[in-house]
Amino acid sequence: MLNIDFNKGDGLVPVVIQDNSTLQMLMVGYMNEEAYRKTADEGLVTFYSRSRQSLWTKGETSGNYLRVVTIETDCDSDTILIKAEPAGPVCHTGTWSCFGEQSAKGFIYRLEEIINSRIEEGSSGSYTSRLFNEGTGKIAQKVGEEAVELVIEAMGDNNGLFKNEAADLLYHLLILLRSKSVNLSEIEEVLLSRHKPE
Repeated sequence: MLNIDFNKGDGLVPVVIQDNSTLQMLMVGYMNEEAYRKTADEGLVTFYSRSRQSLWTKGETSGNYLRVVTIETDCDSDTILIKAEPAGPVCHTGTWSCFGEQSAKGFIYRLEEIINSRIEEGSSGSYTSRLFNEGTGKIAQKVGEEAVELVIEAMGDNNGLFKNEAADLLYHLLILLRSKSVNLSEIEEVLLSRHKPE
């Protein structure tokens, strides 16, 4: 259990919820110590409702639970950040987030999860699964073909086709990474290690 300062806010602390895959901000709520302990123990986000003066587990009526992945505090230990896996739209209005619709930014991580699940399911009807089962050599060949197609489109003036080829290349690269047992986040770590702040 984290050491959280519930005294500053008269027993309540703000809680920021982020999508664990995309890091999109999903919602903000409040927890008292009881809500925090229930969340930590059960792995589902539970808030303290200031209007009802009671605990409520997000998704208890809609089924759109927030499954806890990590719980962190800020530097003053008076705000909580929870990275969670949403089971569906988070906002009561039906949108993915209380701050609007699902963002494309960070979707590549959700795509990585989709690719992994298709491979694990092993469905013969899945292009992803079939390509993966053909082995690293075939996947690498496909990545090469997609890279050539991207270069060809880069020499033209049709940005729509260029963007589609770039998307195809990234998709196939994710399959190749999986075949090499490498996660996209590991590639980000390499890029970060190369970065030299000015």
